Amino acid sequence: MPSCFRKSLVCTTLVGIAIPYAWEANIPTAKAETSTVKASQHAKAAPKKATVTLPSMMGATAPTDQAAEKLEVHGGRHRAVGGGLMIKEDAPKSRSTVTAEYIAKQAAGLNPMQLIESLPGVNTTSTDPMGLSGGHMSMRGLTENQIGFELEGFPINDIGNYAVYPQEIVDPENLRTINVEQGSADLDSPHLNATGGAVNMYLRNPKDKLGGQIVGSYGNYNARRIFGRLDTGYVGNTNVKGFVSFSDATEHSWRGPGGQNKMHGETKWMSEWGQGNIVSFSLVGNQSTGVLFPTTYMDTWQQKGIHNAYESKWDPKNPSKNYYQLHRNPFTNIYASAPSTFTLTDNLTLTETPYFWYGNGNGGGAYSESLTSQQYGNETLTGSIGPYNASNTKSLLLYNPSNTQTYRPGSVTKLTLHTGINRLTVGYWFEYSKQLQTGPFSLVDNETGKPDDLLGGGQNLILSNGVTAQYRDTLTQTRIHTMFIVDSLSLLNNRLNLEAGLKYAVVNRQGHNFLPDTSTGPYINGSWQQPLPAASIRYKINDENQLFASSTTNFRIPMNTSLYDSGTFTPGVGYSTRANANMKPEISISEEFGWRYQGPTIMSSVSYFHYNFTNRLYQQTVVMPNGNYYSRSFNGGNSHADGVDFEIGTRPILYHIRPYFSAEYINARTDSNVAAGSGGDFVFSKGKFAPQTPKYQFALNLDYDDGHLFGGYSLKYVAKQYSTFVNDQHIPGYLTMNINVGYRFPDMGVFKAPTLKLNLRNITDRHYLGYVNGTAANALATTGMYGTSIKGGSSTFSIAAPFMVMGGASVDF
Repeated sequence: MPSCFRKSLVCTTLVGIAIPYAWEANIPTAKAETSTVKASQHAKAAPKKATVTLPSMMGATAPTDQAAEKLEVHGGRHRAVGGGLMIKEDAPKSRSTVTAEYIAKQAAGLNPMQLIESLPGVNTTSTDPMGLSGGHMSMRGLTENQIGFELEGFPINDIGNYAVYPQEIVDPENLRTINVEQGSADLDSPHLNATGGAVNMYLRNPKDKLGGQIVGSYGNYNARRIFGRLDTGYVGNTNVKGFVSFSDATEHSWRGPGGQNKMHGETKWMSEWGQGNIVSFSLVGNQSTGVLFPTTYMDTWQQKGIHNAYESKWDPKNPSKNYYQLHRNPFTNIYASAPSTFTLTDNLTLTETPYFWYGNGNGGGAYSESLTSQQYGNETLTGSIGPYNASNTKSLLLYNPSNTQTYRPGSVTKLTLHTGINRLTVGYWFEYSKQLQTGPFSLVDNETGKPDDLLGGGQNLILSNGVTAQYRDTLTQTRIHTMFIVDSLSLLNNRLNLEAGLKYAVVNRQGHNFLPDTSTGPYINGSWQQPLPAASIRYKINDENQLFASSTTNFRIPMNTSLYDSGTFTPGVGYSTRANANMKPEISISEEFGWRYQGPTIMSSVSYFHYNFTNRLYQQTVVMPNGNYYSRSFNGGNSHADGVDFEIGTRPILYHIRPYFSAEYINARTDSNVAAGSGGDFVFSKGKFAPQTPKYQFALNLDYDDGHLFGGYSLKYVAKQYSTFVNDQHIPGYLTMNINVGYRFPDMGVFKAPTLKLNLRNITDRHYLGYVNGTAANALATTGMYGTSIKGGSSTFSIAAPFMVMGGASVDF
């Protein structure tokens, strides 16, 4: 399971610290009341020097690119565009940003996917109100495993299947911005999967002075959360400052028994000296345990609706594999990153971002296992576990979690040469990860129905040949070597910027499947090499209008699950999950052309985009003629899309109201007929609308803020989404609405800005299917291209979260 803010503002230099112009910070200078700039022994003076910052498709992985946060002005916080849903952008491609002001007004503890739901092209679904059980996302019709997620320069996506678990990433109180790049990831982004764009998250910097924040909240479903942060200020007579934070959240399941629990800690430390030298270190720890929410099939949804949940009662005389205690999700994550920048000369800068990613946990499950007949590949054996064996027990309900343990060190290195109007960057990304995935069988307490060990430890099922029985048992080692070079040229007094770059990725995967009689054998090696060119242009017509265009190439190598057979073995049929180890990587070529208007009151952006996919990768469930089924990765062929993204926001225009509106229209089509069934046939999918893609969606946010009283109303509409390649099944479109209201009290001595707020989400309590988890070639029986009768497949869906009310209080000190 489970980069730094791009400096695109024009800056001046004061005592060695880059300060954006007040207009760039969306705050007029007359409103400035406080500043965290410190000109003392902690910030040594340097000669004043004008700085020209070039817009770039390169990401930023060091704090020196975080210039926008150096000025923290509180008196004008209610001046931000669209209530904090837009900032002044200068990138030569589509990019949207959510700021700390917007985040602070939302329900406490929401995960990053929930916070970006209003941005153009973004379609998100939460499975529980607080987002503690995760969620799903697509962008321009491309799913989360095609989108690169980063926090402070390190990758968040799972290295094996590229999944994202947003509840594990970050506490929203520590977020400064979330930056969404709808079309393509930056050339230096550390991703193997970002064919559909990127989401970059940036932590706030520690404050210069001792202080902190306390936040408490309570809501329906007995949702409770407490958050606390302590800023050290400068430590002694040094340049070092940091913060430490902790949160604890719990929530009862809204459908079914049990609940979700999460403990989360974060710390960030920085030291700045001279001009442009910064060393930082961030550490994030997360420990969560919750009851999983089952996905649903369409016929189950039509029969049960939201009442599709695990069982709440345990019967020792009739044990059930669907008892909720057998479907929990314990997981521990530790993320560490040290993005740092060193000014080697006046014209040469080194950026180094080492990181380490650790994860350990599972998703729970249970099966009734025969001890008299266990399959070890083609061989039938007996089994035993603890006091139970084939002589005294025929079958037994056993706990069978899907364990994953990941070790993932890596580093991104960049060397940048600034020579007047030109900037040349060369870099290298290296990573060597190990991921061990197992599925042992262990005992269940017959009196309580709880597993003896949530991680599947303790006494395990042992076969008569002495081997521990496993549902899956693999080790994946991935080595990544990626080189990149980018050259940027600024002309016409920085009005025209031209940029071109090339990334060359070399990825080697070594897989070891410890299960017997697999179709690919015990050792599977994969190797991929791919050049990824990119080019962009940005032209400023004047201070308010700019045009931009870009063309980028991205790729995604197949998931590690495609290398392995796993699951239940049926003689003559094989494993229930089948390998497809020879798939080519997914390639996307994306073009954009856009216009931005950035006036003193109104900001807007509109962009046309087109993308072509080659070797589009999907997961599919295949139903065999005898009724058996198996899942596999497969090549969905080629696809293309054309669309338009739009967003507009304002500063206060009437009675402190700041509206924001975003919309997207997309026409996404498959260009190939897709393989279906087990007989090598294909369904007629060429020219059909792409699954998991809403044809259009729009969002509206109205924000009111007079400095003390604040409130907001938002809505999001998402059109229907097909779940099959032949378009014979879909989930309907849906509309959701949210409301927030709050009040900031005047400072009370050492207590700053005490605040009360109330948040209502999905105020109509709409029950709906929010996301297509797994696609099928066809939902209804059909005849293939070669005349074969193909049975209907089974797409899976996520049920979206219901109405939530959350009250909260916070205070700074």
